[in-house]
Amino acid sequence: MSISRLPKAFATAALVALVSFTLAAVWAQKATDSAVPGSAEPTLSTGFRFAEQSGEALYANICQACHMPDGKGASGGGTYPSLAGNQNLAARGYPLHIVVNGQRGMPPIGLMMNDDQVAAVVNYVRTHFGNHYQDAISVEEVKAARP
Repeated sequence: MSISRLPKAFATAALVALVSFTLAAVWAQKATDSAVPGSAEPTLSTGFRFAEQSGEALYANICQACHMPDGKGASGGGTYPSLAGNQNLAARGYPLHIVVNGQRGMPPIGLMMNDDQVAAVVNYVRTHFGNHYQDAISVEEVKAARP
C-alpha cells in the first residue's frame, strides 16, 4: 500500500468502525427492548429507524450515498457494486438477504427498516437502473428472511 493511500484506508476503517458501533448499539437495544412484555418483536429507538416509505425515497436517502444516484456504484475509499443491470438481482432472495443481513462492507440496513420498507427498496432496485425483474418480494418473504 502506498503512503498516498493511507488516509483513505484510515477513513474507510473509521467509517466501518462507526457503522459497527452503531449497529452494535442497535442490536443491544433490540435484545433488551420489546413492544409488549414477553413479545418477540423488538422495538428500536426511533433514532435508528428510517422514515422514508417508498422504495424510491429509501434508495435516494440511504442507498445512493454508496451505490450512486444512477445505481452504477463507485470506487475510491471502498468499492460499492453497481446495481444497474446487475444480473445477481434476478435471484429475488439475493438482494433481500443483503439488505436484511448485510454483506462485507454493507451493514444490515434492514434492521433499521420495517418489512414494508425492505420490500419497497428491494423491489425498487430490481425494477430500476436497467433492471426489469417484475417478480416482487412480498412482506411475508421479508419477515421470513429476518434473523
